[in-house]
Amino acid sequence: MALAFEGVRDKAYEYGINVSLAVSHGDEETEQMIVNQMSRLPLLGMIYGTILTRRVELSSAFDGQHTVLLNCYNADRSLPSVVPGDVLGGRTATDHLIKAGYKRIALINGQSGVEATRDRLKGYRQALSSHDIPFDGDLVKPGNWEPLSGYEHTHALMDLDMPPDAIFCANDLMALGCFDALKERGLRIPEDIAVIGFDNREISESTHPPLSTLVLPQYEMGEIAFELLLDNANGRQSGPAQIKVECPLIERASVRAAKPVLGQEAEML
Repeated sequence: MALAFEGVRDKAYEYGINVSLAVSHGDEETEQMIVNQMSRLPLLGMIYGTILTRRVELSSAFDGQHTVLLNCYNADRSLPSVVPGDVLGGRTATDHLIKAGYKRIALINGQSGVEATRDRLKGYRQALSSHDIPFDGDLVKPGNWEPLSGYEHTHALMDLDMPPDAIFCANDLMALGCFDALKERGLRIPEDIAVIGFDNREISESTHPPLSTLVLPQYEMGEIAFELLLDNANGRQSGPAQIKVECPLIERASVRAAKPVLGQEAEML
């Protein structure tokens, strides 16, 4: 969440407003103490953020405070929230592979029970369906966000009778393990198999070849959360809202360039 905090802080500074960061680990007593301390100062409001995208139940400490949820949301959607567009991200990654000519696309997903895992799988399935590609459960493996799971599941996928020609890793760290496993097997990326990740970590630019991936827009989410808070505090918020921030695709060399469609070829000629 460091990038998200930077987004909040930088946007707040544009308006001449200072930002303080406090960590509660979800402890209600700690949160009450933090809010009590903050309330002694001129206070615009509170931005409550979580590391993993998830539903939260705020303690009564936040009653009466202008509050925006960052990377989380509450059950009745009574508070404005900002979350990543993970469903669209999963669909974008898979759609990009399909348009590049790959037909048998595997997914090494994240930890079970996590909303990003559920949503990226949903987007993956949507993309397959929209291109009339049947879903194959053998091609979906449950990872845990760590490189070792990407490594182990890649070997398992390549041992299938019909191995994939592309692998979508639900984060960049698992893609690192995927790269290692493929190279052990003497496979070339992307000539023999494509790999795409998610998060756009710094390491993704330094892999060989550089990793195509999607941006997890934490900084932009922080900026938007502050703008929502400012609107809310100034009475300009028309009602509770959840904003899903797009996860842009970063095209690099781990996926071959998409083939032009027939119409584009004719136009080029």
